[in-house]
Amino acid sequence: VEVRESGGGLVQPGGSLSLLCYGNGFIFSTYSVSWYRQAPGKERELVASIRSVGVGINYADSVQVRFTISVDNFKNAAYLQMNSLKPEDTAAYYCAVTSDSGHISWGQGTQVIVSS
Repeated sequence: VEVRESGGGLVQPGGSLSLLCYGNGFIFSTYSVSWYRQAPGKERELVASIRSVGVGINYADSVQVRFTISVDNFKNAAYLQMNSLKPEDTAAYYCAVTSDSGHISWGQGTQVIVSS
C-alpha cells in the first residue's frame, strides 16, 4: 500500500489550495480516506474523512463549510479542497487510508502555509 500527498504550498489568508492523495497497491474503493493535519507543537488532528463516494463524510468543526473532501475511485485519488484559508490552517497535512480490517497506511505529508 502506497499513499502519497501533493498540492501543499504557500497561500495568502482567504486563498484556496487543493490537496491530492494518490493511492497505489490497493483497491481504493474498499478503503476509507481521512485527512489529518499537524501544526508545530500540536497533536495531529482529524480534518475530514470519507467512507466512499458521497458516503460517510465528516469534518472537524474548525474546517466545516470551508473544506471539502472527495474521492475518485477510478483515479485512485482523494482530494481536499480548502477554501477561505486562515493562518491557523498552517500545518503538515497527511492522508491516511483505512482498510476494512482497520489497517491504516499514511502518506508522508504535504506542508500548507497560510501567511501574508
